[in-house]
Amino acid sequence: MSEAAVECPVELTAKAAVRVAEILKSEPPGSFLRVGVDGGGCSGFTYTYNITTEQSADDLVIEREGATVVIDPVSLDILRGSKIDFIDDLMGRMFKIHNPAATASCGCGSSFAV
Repeated sequence: MSEAAVECPVELTAKAAVRVAEILKSEPPGSFLRVGVDGGGCSGFTYTYNITTEQSADDLVIEREGATVVIDPVSLDILRGSKIDFIDDLMGRMFKIHNPAATASCGCGSSFAV
């Protein structure tokens, strides 16, 4: 089986990748966006976004359009099958995670339940 046949467990859209790459241009070389899940928030869990240079060997690494996004294994269990997108409309600009495991979410979209 070729490497191209291996599907990534989390999708990073082109719009999100372009925005991440824009953000990382002003960060130190070797920086990337870490996306994660923490307990808390009004619905039980909340998405986290941090720029860092620290990476673990078991992190999922997604590279697209000059952007690098990493996800730790615990967060990946909850994010599997998700799509990370970037929305830029009249309501504002933000990263949006479409998570099929989420059974409920708050109005702002950053807190969810599984």
